[in-house]
Amino acid sequence: MTTQLLALLRRVLALLLIVGMLAGHGDVAIAAVEQPNGEYDVAVVEHLRVKVPAAGRQAWLEAERGSWEPWLAQQPGFLGRELLWDGEREEGTLLIRWASRAQWKQIPEAEIEAVQERFEQLARRATGENQGNPFPLLFEGELQPAA
Repeated sequence: MTTQLLALLRRVLALLLIVGMLAGHGDVAIAAVEQPNGEYDVAVVEHLRVKVPAAGRQAWLEAERGSWEPWLAQQPGFLGRELLWDGEREEGTLLIRWASRAQWKQIPEAEIEAVQERFEQLARRATGENQGNPFPLLFEGELQPAA
């Protein structure tokens, strides 16, 4: 096979793998980042699930936009994220893509706690709750390529 054909085949297989994993299982995902040469580097995905009642969906999104979204955009290694909502389970799923596990894990815990506190303040204000986190964490994990 030619080098171009092999490169195309790798790209197609990477995309099929991503689509298949996302469609086949709600707790499995990987992130593929296309490089300028057309090849893909696989990155780690931070996977979170939070309780988001239907009535609080908009408040959750607003709190995310006012806290985590701007902070994440400034972090080295942050590639992007998806916010998904499961209306049947009333859960939000966050898939946060990082260029490397090391970049993600080197963020000081104090910074994460400060952003979480900002998120909770915004969430309480939007939901009218007086204390606690209106959208508690149900699951926290990380996903990496199998190969």
